[in-house]
Amino acid sequence: MSIRFTTKARRGMVALTVAAGLALGVAGCGSGGDDKKPDASASASRDGGSHASAQEGQSDAPLAELKGPNSLLLQITSAKRDSGGFVTVNGTIKNDGADSAVIPSNLSGNETEIIRNGSSLGGATLVDSKGKKRYYVLRDTDGRPLTTTGLPTLKAGESIPVFMQFPSPPTSTSDVDFQLPGFATTTLPISG
Repeated sequence: MSIRFTTKARRGMVALTVAAGLALGVAGCGSGGDDKKPDASASASRDGGSHASAQEGQSDAPLAELKGPNSLLLQITSAKRDSGGFVTVNGTIKNDGADSAVIPSNLSGNETEIIRNGSSLGGATLVDSKGKKRYYVLRDTDGRPLTTTGLPTLKAGESIPVFMQFPSPPTSTSDVDFQLPGFATTTLPISG
């Protein structure tokens, strides 16, 4: 046998192995026979980005309303502790003024890694005053903040849903102070 023949045979076997592995991976990612579609509250935004978020657990009355710069109003609708070890804060940012409002860049905070990923609510923090700890917005493995990103300029009266995820304080902590640069500080009850 020539070296050329064995090299071609090896390449063919590697290609066959890779193709079989990909086929099994695709089959494993199938719906498992359950054709039920996910709830709208658990699906990602329809425009392909993380501009909007799941707003599960929202009630009609907000937990807090915070006034910010440029006639912006942040309405927080839920602060829920999840079993995964994090707290998700959901809400809405609304332009409460008569003119278009630009979302200020300082809402992203001042950390280079977060700023590099564009406009976001990465500057938000939760403060556990009893435990004397401050919790910053979580990040994924690429350094992107786990919060609404790509914040647009809002027309008068326009609003967008927002979310932020933080590490969970101990279960004994039921209230935290929520802070976002440029907005008033408020105390939030954590549910869940």
